[in-house]
Amino acid sequence: MKLIWMSDLHFQHSGEILGHDPQLRLDAAIAYINQHHSDASYCVISGDMAETATARNYADLADRLDQLAIPCLPMVGNHDDRDLLRAQFQVPDSCMDGFLQYSVDTPAGLILCLDTLKPGASEGEFCAERARWLTNTLDAAQDRAVLLFLHHSPMPLGLPMQDSARLEHGARFLEIIEGRANVRHLCVGHVHRSVTGTIRGVPFTALRSVLYQAPPPQPEWDWNSFTPSVEAPELAVVSFEQDSVTIQPLQFCPYDVGTSGRGQS
Repeated sequence: MKLIWMSDLHFQHSGEILGHDPQLRLDAAIAYINQHHSDASYCVISGDMAETATARNYADLADRLDQLAIPCLPMVGNHDDRDLLRAQFQVPDSCMDGFLQYSVDTPAGLILCLDTLKPGASEGEFCAERARWLTNTLDAAQDRAVLLFLHHSPMPLGLPMQDSARLEHGARFLEIIEGRANVRHLCVGHVHRSVTGTIRGVPFTALRSVLYQAPPPQPEWDWNSFTPSVEAPELAVVSFEQDSVTIQPLQFCPYDVGTSGRGQS
């Protein structure tokens, strides 16, 4: 089956963010998906759906995403609010009470969309209740393939500034999935950079943002000197089968679409 994966929309109903227009960038992504990938089963959005969690931003975002030719699977990131998001977006019946964490049963296997939100913080958390849900869901899956999406990375990615805001107690999360051969891939957002690798035998991919990209770690930078990198936005086409996962990051528009020319090379 085919999935579309987007991350870090940072949508707001008007204005630019760091020289990037979230409305124009999202419109370009939607147009690209509808033109080239309307046969996909779902579009997973792995958190930071809004820049600021307001009812207005989520309402306008929902109106735009209604234009997608495929159903959307929303997730929370550190910029999001669970209750405001759920008021505007439909989520599966499998969603946990109190969290935006759920499973989607597909012919290829299970898609698990996890909630790593720690309200009021940039870093993420995965509390005992969410961990029990994941453990029980993986136990029940037995040998069925599982594709995991989460906003915060549970392990360092070699990106010093972003690694300081990863998932707290990530080692405990990794212990849950370690040794489970049916966990095919971890898909993470938050860092606004493309990174791939393996951790404890599980392959992972971090995806660029739909809105703006963080600079590479060299030359060194900090949040006081932060300027988005001059790199085009991406989404990914994911092929998910019982015995394989293929992820193809794709540029969906030129860099200058939705930018005011600011950034660093």
